[in-house]
Amino acid sequence: MDAERWQTVVIGAGAAGLVAALRAAERGKRVLLLEKNPRPGVKILMSGGTRCNLTHACDNRGIITAYGEPGKFLSSALAAFSVERTIRFFNDEGVATKVETTGKVFPVSNRATDVLDALVRRLRRSGASLALDEPLTEIMLPSPSFEGEGPEGRVRTPRQPPHPNPLPREKKAVFQLVTPRRTIDAEKVIITSGGQSYPAAGTTGDGYRWAAAFGHVIVPPRPALTPLTVSDVWVQRLSGVTIPDVAVRVLDQTVELARRRGSFLFTHFGLSGPVVLDVSRAVSGHPRPASLVLECDFLPAKPRAALAEELKARTASAGRKLLLAILPEELPGRLHEALAANAGVRFDRKAAELTKIERLALVAAYQQQRIAVTGTRGFRQAEVTAGGVALGEVDSRTMQSKLVPGLYLAGEILDLDGPIGGYNFQAAWSTGWLAGSSV
Repeated sequence: MDAERWQTVVIGAGAAGLVAALRAAERGKRVLLLEKNPRPGVKILMSGGTRCNLTHACDNRGIITAYGEPGKFLSSALAAFSVERTIRFFNDEGVATKVETTGKVFPVSNRATDVLDALVRRLRRSGASLALDEPLTEIMLPSPSFEGEGPEGRVRTPRQPPHPNPLPREKKAVFQLVTPRRTIDAEKVIITSGGQSYPAAGTTGDGYRWAAAFGHVIVPPRPALTPLTVSDVWVQRLSGVTIPDVAVRVLDQTVELARRRGSFLFTHFGLSGPVVLDVSRAVSGHPRPASLVLECDFLPAKPRAALAEELKARTASAGRKLLLAILPEELPGRLHEALAANAGVRFDRKAAELTKIERLALVAAYQQQRIAVTGTRGFRQAEVTAGGVALGEVDSRTMQSKLVPGLYLAGEILDLDGPIGGYNFQAAWSTGWLAGSSV
């Protein structure tokens, strides 16, 4: 059966893929967007507690800085599709947006479905074709001679190395893609199949195999923005307690691996909340996660000496009251009781009975509480994937592979993961837009 011919095929209808496809089609390209799920944008619908935190309210420099050193890779993509342009894009498609106190940008409706619907409407207007429930099973690239499609030109799995001499850039590569329904020829291919986070959404790392088969180095994927597991019973007993402002550090003995500050949640399995998710990549990337500890400051706005003096003054002025009455009002009683127990301080007593040693022990429990980590909740609950296609092998000015002309990579498949707060979606929109602008 003769193969269908398309100018551009985009693999994966997530955030990056939808934008890449509609952008390429709006530029007059004949575009096919392949998606293995029965519907597009499954992770978009799941994100932000189904509200979709679509970007962060900062300038391009703020996005780049949030990613650290790898953030420089996003410079061209953000120049092409900035935070401001992202917000305008969705506003123009009827999605009003709002900025929350954290800087996170959400649709006013608090519905991720509105974000996805806007993208699908724009995709349809662009003229791109969307094929759902159609997984890609293999990609083949003819050898440089274009004299057939024998084993030397087939690219299926990492066990079959790519041709040692990539196609010259002056030659037009014709990729052949196979699905259960058909065979497709494509002049350009954009892989936007995501990473391995939320595998229930279909992100099972397929793109890594294809990229590796073309010769790309894959930085070992690991979960990021995922909850942490702990074995301490006192933590699990506080399940459901949320603290709005906690500073945390991940420590490997005395070495600090990560630090963040934000909202903190106790769960039945351990710890979650934005601040915990943000430091989780340091845990998942460590060879011995169970050797790490999380040091928590539950009162980061107060200097340690000031907290000690405050407790001393309250003890003197309200000594006849129970201990709970002189403890910081910012924290819930259940946490006070747990931290007092950790400090070796009896909770059911009068404040005047508190000794200086016990007072200092309480201060340490509030601001230097250590929790032993056992691991993470893994990809199953990870919001993004750390690792992926090595950035040095992708031209950041176009998103084109430096190894295979005509092959482009965008979104979470790249070795690029940012903190919680809309940064990862912004990278997906921007790299997808740039890829679609470059094919």
